[in-house]
Amino acid sequence: MMNRSLSIALAQLNLLVGDIKGNTDRILRALKQQRGRADLVMFSELALCGYPPEDLLFRADFNQLCITQLARLQKASVHTAILVGHPWKQGDQLYNALSFFSEGKLLGRYFKQLLPNHSVFDEKRYFTPGNTSCIVEFKGYRLGMLICEDIWSPDPVDALKNLGAEVLLSINASPYHREKPYIRNQLLINHCKGTTLPLVYLNQVGVQDELIFDGCSKVFNAQGDLIHRLAAFSEESLVFNLKELASQQIAETAIDADHPLAQIYDALVMAVRDYVNKNGFKTAILGLSGGIDSALTLAIAVDALTAKNVQALMMPFRYTSEESINYARQQAQKQKIELKEIDIHPIFDAVMGQLAPFFADRKKDTTEENLQARCRGMLLMAMANKFGHIVLTTGNKSELAVGYSTLYGDMAGGFDVLKDVSKTLVFKLAKYRNARDGVEVIPQAVIDRPPSAELAPNQTDQDQLPPYAVLDKILEGYLEKDESVTDLVAQGCDEATVRKVIHLVDSNEHKRRQAAIGPRITCRDFGKDRRYPITNGFRHKDLAKD
Repeated sequence: MMNRSLSIALAQLNLLVGDIKGNTDRILRALKQQRGRADLVMFSELALCGYPPEDLLFRADFNQLCITQLARLQKASVHTAILVGHPWKQGDQLYNALSFFSEGKLLGRYFKQLLPNHSVFDEKRYFTPGNTSCIVEFKGYRLGMLICEDIWSPDPVDALKNLGAEVLLSINASPYHREKPYIRNQLLINHCKGTTLPLVYLNQVGVQDELIFDGCSKVFNAQGDLIHRLAAFSEESLVFNLKELASQQIAETAIDADHPLAQIYDALVMAVRDYVNKNGFKTAILGLSGGIDSALTLAIAVDALTAKNVQALMMPFRYTSEESINYARQQAQKQKIELKEIDIHPIFDAVMGQLAPFFADRKKDTTEENLQARCRGMLLMAMANKFGHIVLTTGNKSELAVGYSTLYGDMAGGFDVLKDVSKTLVFKLAKYRNARDGVEVIPQAVIDRPPSAELAPNQTDQDQLPPYAVLDKILEGYLEKDESVTDLVAQGCDEATVRKVIHLVDSNEHKRRQAAIGPRITCRDFGKDRRYPITNGFRHKDLAKD
């Protein structure tokens, strides 16, 4: 047994949900590339169909195609073994499964035991949990099988240890948020130290709708030392031999200390690239206002799609300052993108002319402000329809939380890359992007100027909202930590401000439900993470004050 050897290839792939045949073809190509280099190639959770397939799993034709394509993989394992995740129908039950094929034969099939049904996960809606551990004996090693959530509890891991597993192999589709890399890393280290078993952790990479999968697949030795780490936010493969895990020498490529802002920025870039490309778009368009949100959105879009595939539209009105127009032009020049300008005066005046008989005895209010945003939204959508662009909206999480946005106006579009990015984080990311390559892509004046929607004379965001540092502290506590008014006041927040902010959040659920989809980077976004009713009689003023 001392001479045993097992080389494993980790194939960290960016797959497409529902493209079962295409995913199978990609898996087969990866398998072929490792022929003669690896004894076993590992692929991620539900790699065959992509994760998460959601209600596609209810379709009989979907599951039948999975069976057909899985047979191709089994046949292809003649020269190199394969470990792959897939759905598996057995009688009336559907399982989140993995299969281990070698020499054209099935050596082991495992059904995921722990099904996540929290946060963004709904696996109990589709799958039946497995109830049996699985160890595959291969090349002289006893390999313990795990699928994602199984590793977030000690029970499946300890069961494998007790059954005599020598190495833990975990295939995963673990979505990213900004705290997740650290949490996940500590979890894996603790498992290794607790079981004194090496661990091979393969994660999916890529973006599926609002979910970002960061990759960062890892290999740990039995002491919990990180021996190998694959790239974050990009495809990569790695071949290693289990003999390496007997050593405590850590590979230079295993360093796991990416800058937090770099992680977030790279996640957002991948989100735009994947969502645009996977949904069949080639180009994107956005409204460039001269403000920081659209400036950061443009920078991310250009990094994701390249300058030739991004267009911007400047749509000034009488309240648009010359500074805003100049800043938009400067940024377009810095980013080498095409900037078109359309004055919305004629459109606004034409609509107001039609409405004049009905508005004659009414004072001006937010109706006129919102109409400006809707004129701009109409122009962006028209350009998108005519030229096949996707519209990137530019609203941030802070604005979306309190309803500081216009339905069918600045909210109109196909993808909002800043949807889960607070305003204070927008500023940090803008500064990070300028510093990253030593080239200023966002004019410093845009970062320094007071935020304004420029829908009224001398308007700033702080006319209606608390300072963003205050607002974002309250929003983080209320939205991401479920803190109460009492909790937030105890942390030094003004009670009247807290109650105002919470009221704005609660009363704008209808807006958020109609917002463009956007990537999740926090532990609680405005998507599957947070499912509040629109028609809702609960108010925090009903709570007794402590």
